[in-house]
Amino acid sequence: MVNFVEAQKPLLKWLMRMAGLRPIDIEIEPGTTMHMWVPKHHVSKKGGAITPAIDHAVEKDGEKDKKRKKKNGPESRPSVVLIHGFAAEGIVTWQFNFGVLVSRYNLYIPDLLFFGKSSTASADRSPELQARCVAAAMARLGVARCDVVGFSYGGMVAFKLAETRPDLVRSLAVSGSVVAMTEGVNSATMARLGATSSTELLMPETLKGLKTLLSISMYKKMWFPDRFYKDYLKAMFNNRKERMELLQGLITSNMDAKIPTFQQKIMLVWGEEDKIFDIELAKKMKEQLGDGCFLHGIPKAGHLLHVERPCAYNRQLGRFLAYVNSLPQEEEAAAATASLS
Repeated sequence: MVNFVEAQKPLLKWLMRMAGLRPIDIEIEPGTTMHMWVPKHHVSKKGGAITPAIDHAVEKDGEKDKKRKKKNGPESRPSVVLIHGFAAEGIVTWQFNFGVLVSRYNLYIPDLLFFGKSSTASADRSPELQARCVAAAMARLGVARCDVVGFSYGGMVAFKLAETRPDLVRSLAVSGSVVAMTEGVNSATMARLGATSSTELLMPETLKGLKTLLSISMYKKMWFPDRFYKDYLKAMFNNRKERMELLQGLITSNMDAKIPTFQQKIMLVWGEEDKIFDIELAKKMKEQLGDGCFLHGIPKAGHLLHVERPCAYNRQLGRFLAYVNSLPQEEEAAAATASLS
């Protein structure tokens, strides 16, 4: 019997290819491979080969290496990384968003470890490992500077990537996430949602559990036939043991939790009806992150705002990316240098 959720993937892959993206598997280290959709100029006509990009932000002796860059070629576009959340892999998560960005930016859509075709033999389950793998993949592709967009679990990975690699990350756009999942935030969130643990909530095994997850993730009450829920459970919740370990690896003790000093510009794009990480948490986080952080709430949207209200989400994301890419190069270079010091 056809799995209707799996059946949409060939269409999504066709749309990705039509948009000029290609899938590749990047070996980060022996035993660790990250699957990623990348601009087609990285892939040879024979397929599979990785060709380093000429990143628009790469400098040589203080000046851009104009000899290596095509002025109006695809390699000269700014680079944007889209990092998915916990319920689905990259192309499924960003299916309503990549189309409005691909004509202006070089898009990179990775599958995090234990999602899609990405895997590792490492026992490490921390968001730091995910961030290191994304950074290593971008280095293999020759990308020296990028803007990072993260949703939910992917937002935590994005924050960690910006913290550890300020030389790579120019800016962050995050929705439905926190800088770190502390014991306090986790306990308060689970109590508010009536769940005993994040594993119970985010890794449902029954139709009832999946329906509960979707109902608290979306502002609008949507009806789907039970067949859809069954297909979704089979298609999207594989690698259960490893993903449960990823959830356990997220939790940070309250004593160890610190808000890093980010030099990057940060945009928090939030569903005003988000029940998992509510707008009040986003407001508090904005205050903690300082003057370089902006908050934009989207009404009548929940945790899955990029799915529920993709046009409003895409407009705000597009404005922010246009803004950070219009900043004077001197200002951006100063911010990157300050981040490294």
